[in-house]
Order: sequence, then C-alpha cells, then structure tokens
Amino acid sequence: MNAYTIQLSDKGTIAVDDTILVKGVQAGAGSRILEGFKPLFSAEAVTRLENKGYIISGKTHVGEFGLDLAGEFSYYGEKEEELGGAAARLVSEGTVKAAIGVDLNGSPRRCAALSGIDFLKPTYGTVSRYGIISCAASGEQMGVYAGNVEGIKEIMDVIAGHDEKDGTSLKEESYDYSTGIAVAGKKVCIVRELLENAEEDVRRHVEAYGEQLRKNGVVVEEVSCDIFDTANTAWQILMTAETCNNVSRYDGVKFGYRAAEYRNIDELYVNTRTEGFNFLTKAVILYGSDVLSKNRYDACYGKSLKVRRVVAEKFEELMKGYDAVLTPVCSKTAYRAYDIREAFEKVFRESVFTSMANLIGIPALVSGKVQLMGKQFSESVLLSLAGIAERVGE
Repeated sequence: MNAYTIQLSDKGTIAVDDTILVKGVQAGAGSRILEGFKPLFSAEAVTRLENKGYIISGKTHVGEFGLDLAGEFSYYGEKEEELGGAAARLVSEGTVKAAIGVDLNGSPRRCAALSGIDFLKPTYGTVSRYGIISCAASGEQMGVYAGNVEGIKEIMDVIAGHDEKDGTSLKEESYDYSTGIAVAGKKVCIVRELLENAEEDVRRHVEAYGEQLRKNGVVVEEVSCDIFDTANTAWQILMTAETCNNVSRYDGVKFGYRAAEYRNIDELYVNTRTEGFNFLTKAVILYGSDVLSKNRYDACYGKSLKVRRVVAEKFEELMKGYDAVLTPVCSKTAYRAYDIREAFEKVFRESVFTSMANLIGIPALVSGKVQLMGKQFSESVLLSLAGIAERVGE
C-alpha cells in the first residue's frame, strides 16, 4: 500500500486500487509515467464511500494500467514470486473490509480467485467511471473486492447509481443487489470449451462448485459454446486500440514523469514514453496503433465493433435457456513470476475466461475461485447463487 493515514471507522476501511483517484494522494496506475501525479479531486465512488462514513485506508499497487495478469508489473510494487494482487491480498487477510478496483482486462477477477475472495465486475454503466485513470472506456468497469457476497452487496449499494459527471453512466439511481433470492430451479451452464482450457485442479473447482449448486436445487448442465474465443480476440483488439489512444496523453509536458534529457519537443515525447512505459504497455500501444492504422482499421478495429454486437446477440440467445454461466476465471490455481516479455501472449491466453464480460458489459462475479456470469443487471442472481455455495462451504 502507498503511504496514507489509516483510521478506524464504524463502517470500516476500504482500500482503493491505484487506477482510482483519491484527492491529494499519488495516483500512478502502476506506471512510472504518472510518477508524482496527485489529483485535485476524488473518484465519484470514493466520494460516495466517504460520505457514507467509510474510511479510505490506502492505495494498492496495480500492474501498469491494469494490463497484466495479476498486478505483477507495477513500477512501484515489490516483485513477488507468487502472484496475487495487493487489494485482493488485503481483503483476504482481513486488513480492510473491502476494496474497489478497475477491471480492464480481468486482472481483479484473477486476483480474487487466487486469493480465495469475491470480486464483482458489475454491469457496464452501473458504477460511475468518473475519477478512474481510463484506458479502454468501452469495457472497463469499477468493481468490488470483499470476503463474501454480503460484503459485495454492502459496498455496491453505496457506489452504484447514476452520475451525471460520467457520460457512460446509466440513468437508474439505484440497482438491486440481493443476496438471498430463491435459487431452486435456476439453471446454470458450464461452458465445455472454457473448462477444457483450464488445468485439472481448476476443472475440479468448477465441477465441485456445480455440485454444491445442484444440492440446493439448481439445474447445472454442460454446454458447448464457441463464442468465448471470438469475444476474447475482439476485446483485445478494441482494448489495445482504446488504450493506445488514451495513454497518448502522457507526454511529460503537464504532469507525471518527464525524461531528464531531450533536445526538442519530439525527443521529450519519445524519451519520456520510452522510459516511462514498461514493455507490456509498449506492446499494447504498438498493437493498438496497428489495428487503428489506415490499412488495418476496417479489417481489425471496425470488424471487432461488429463482432461485439454479434457476440452480444449470441450470448443473449444462450441466456434464454440459463440464468448464469459457470466458468473458470484462470487456467491455473496459481501464477508464478515470469519475464515481462512473455506478458502480452500470457495475458491474451488467460483473458479468454474474462473478456466476454468486458466486451459486452455483462456482470461477472468471482466467488469460491470460480466465475459466474449472467445477462445485464442479473447481479442479484449471481450473488444469490454464490451465497448458497458460500454458506455450504462454511
């Protein structure tokens, strides 16, 4: 955690990941390029929490711009042999009541699974994005880490709802985050292709979770569905393109890191970005530049926008027969440290489990080291299903 006064509160303490602004506290998004940047205002979610009596206990390290697997490539964080994510670890240890983080490409969900806690990426537009360090505005979404679904519900009830300062915020003032609706008779499907992409111990987790649901009257079936690979490819194209565009604002002129040596404005830009971004971010920028180029725009970026619509329609068709989808969230139960030059490919492969939710804006809940996804605004169903499994495990 970054230095920040820790206080006690009746409502509890909340950690905030480093892509979310807290007034007067450095916000680095895990990147050297934002070194020394202190915002003049807090994110809307932070303000709402403070207004309700919660104490922001500190900022937690994230991988640079949230692009990595599980927070392993933060410029400010310590290098660890076994990956897990700072916010998730604090919640798991009970150091904080809950944490909020931005899900850009699945990293918070992976961290929650690795630490054995819950994380909800809610329906796109239900929680204000005002005050986050944005990379891919069309799919990134703030979510909540907590020890169980009741903790998720408590924080979501505070931070969700319309915010006129955020152009992507939906109009509803409040949303339902029930954790106790009847689940007997609900139908859940396990996607065979995603299960086959995971290692044996992960498959056992998913199958055991399905058995717990069956014991409580939930119908759990295995299905074949071929849209998740397509969704992943489309999201990676859109995400890299949007990130490439958004990080172009970091040039060493007005704020953040500035290279010490340069002879003209072009060298200032080049040297600052060369020194300020890590290898993974540079790879994302290059890929994003390529798919946005004149010769590739229609075939890559334009086509991915069309694929997004097709995938949303196919997922909606699947959900006519089911209330939720049960999948792995990682291919492994643990990640080990690795060379950053392998990151782009590793993140792409792992994101097959998470990209669907970012691409089409659906909710995704990690609980019990597995993932539940549903149609838009189905958070209550997901939370109630997870609540049943959590109570069985007590």
